Amino acid sequence: KGKGMIKNISSMGLAIQALESSREFYAPRRWDRAQALDVVQTHEHEYTQPTAIAQVLPGLVGKSYLNSGRAVLPPPKCPSQQLPLSPALVTRPPTVQYSITNTLKNYFHYSTSVCVPPGSRLLQVLEVARDEKPQIFSFKTEQTSWGPMVVSIHQLAASDNDRTYWQFFSSGKPLDQGVGTYRPQPWEHIQAIFSTY
Repeated sequence: KGKGMIKNISSMGLAIQALESSREFYAPRRWDRAQALDVVQTHEHEYTQPTAIAQVLPGLVGKSYLNSGRAVLPPPKCPSQQLPLSPALVTRPPTVQYSITNTLKNYFHYSTSVCVPPGSRLLQVLEVARDEKPQIFSFKTEQTSWGPMVVSIHQLAASDNDRTYWQFFSSGKPLDQGVGTYRPQPWEHIQAIFSTY
């Protein structure tokens, strides 16, 4: 009737869980799980906060809430950067430029390029950079109600006493989303700058 939509997009995760767990009681027809999941995938940009994701995740993986777990997939290997014979065949790997800068005390600046799957969140960029160069791009996060917040990079921690924090920029402009929700574009330059407030 609602083309897969159950009430509204905010209630979809819980509705899918309820229908999935009680599907054996439906008669005379089966519940069409695929149609509801198509709606969720069409509106995937709505699911950026941990609670919303937690509600819809069990239905997406076809498991109960308690058994859904977290699938950890390795980052993709970057395609070879060898140039083909025809320039028309050149495809760029999904690469993001990432740099960290501290000009407040004990100056440092480091940059790297990392390969992440298209549509990855900024947190994945930081994780890949850390995995590739842990001595330089180490970082720590704290979980907040708005998602993960970076509290330390390169062993330099934010401080309420000093009124310092790590601020993220894209091409010189402050990001309006956190590392858990922002999706960098291929070849975008993300900067983490140790700042004061």
